[in-house]
Amino acid sequence: MHVNRKLAAVAASAAALSLVLSACAAGSTPGDKPSLRTHEDVTVYTWWASGVEKQGLDKLAEVFEQQHPGITFVNDGVMGGGGSSTSKEYLQTRLETQDPPDTFAAHAGAELDDYIEGGFIQDLTPLYKKLGLKEVFPKSLMDQLKTQDGKIYSVPSNIHRANLLWANPAVLEKHGLDTSGQYEDLDSFIADLETLKQAGVEYPLSVANEWPQVHLLETVLLGELGAEAYDGLWDGTTDWNGPEVTAALEDYKQLLSFSNPTRNEMEWDAASTMVVEGKSAFNIMGDWALPVYAAEGRQYGKDYVVVPSPGTNGVFDFLADSFTMSTGILDEDAARAWLETVSSKEGQLEFNRIKGSIPARTDVDPGQFNEYQKTAFESFNNDPIVSSVAHGAAVPVSQLTKITAAAVAFEKDGDVAKLQAALAASAG
Repeated sequence: MHVNRKLAAVAASAAALSLVLSACAAGSTPGDKPSLRTHEDVTVYTWWASGVEKQGLDKLAEVFEQQHPGITFVNDGVMGGGGSSTSKEYLQTRLETQDPPDTFAAHAGAELDDYIEGGFIQDLTPLYKKLGLKEVFPKSLMDQLKTQDGKIYSVPSNIHRANLLWANPAVLEKHGLDTSGQYEDLDSFIADLETLKQAGVEYPLSVANEWPQVHLLETVLLGELGAEAYDGLWDGTTDWNGPEVTAALEDYKQLLSFSNPTRNEMEWDAASTMVVEGKSAFNIMGDWALPVYAAEGRQYGKDYVVVPSPGTNGVFDFLADSFTMSTGILDEDAARAWLETVSSKEGQLEFNRIKGSIPARTDVDPGQFNEYQKTAFESFNNDPIVSSVAHGAAVPVSQLTKITAAAVAFEKDGDVAKLQAALAASAG
């Protein structure tokens, strides 16, 4: 049976987590062994605590309990949309105090490196063979999932596209701008932001708090550098101190100047709502924002448009929400059952219909998805793929933490040289 446990103490750095910890009853006394279970439940840790993310998780849990009626889904997660530093710090505390959830959400790719090195998650390569996943996941995805030694440590529930610009065509039309929202480069985008600002649109570009700012920075780097040089930032072949990076950071500074000063207090979905309501013309965010725009009968191409972010047309900036299996759990069969549902055709269909992403499986009919998602299928299958830094595909958690700290500092001081130096140092 599942035992209710509480965390006794956390190091001084966890003071910032106090609200999260008080909201989450599940924990353990440091040193406790995992509770004995009889395949009656599976504890699943995610940051999907509200909105469409929670709806998607609930639908996946519904499919799970239909496929595995003898096992109860237990939502063991916390607040923190997008895998914020708070939710990751709390998860890390649980892993280090031997209180792991059976399975937890993490972004596929380099984000898993720290968990692998720490011995916190298990090699799932045998499960891939058992379920035949190598035959139904595309090679381009498998290349993103494999470690250098060819092992696989997570099962993706979806494929998200990060490099997207969302726009309100009514606002653009009112001010004589192209309602398609498409921009070949950042310079032309910045010029239209200036036009909107001069015309009285106070905040032409909506921006939210920490990780959405890193997300914005990522798309600016991709738009300025191109796919190959962008990839080089993460594998060491592009010089962080080069003039192209400086130019990108100057563009990033300009973009922030056109945004709302309330950004640090705003979640990503509230920034999206600013575009829906016509308070802003644009927002740069991944396709998990789709349900915000498509709600209440709003129509794609009429009430909102979504296109590749400026300068990134023909490139797919990849991330995937995926699930691991923790080490140190005694009920591995229940965890495997959850991963089976996550990877199943029905699970991927139902989850992604809600989430705005596309399935990882190639045998799910694109015709069952909306018009935006069909464009995502097309791009993923045909365009060069790069890895998202803000969402864990390009760099491990330790490096992303440094990048986020640099972005937070820059939001306060606007010092491009300092930001560039900090980003260069993060790669060391």
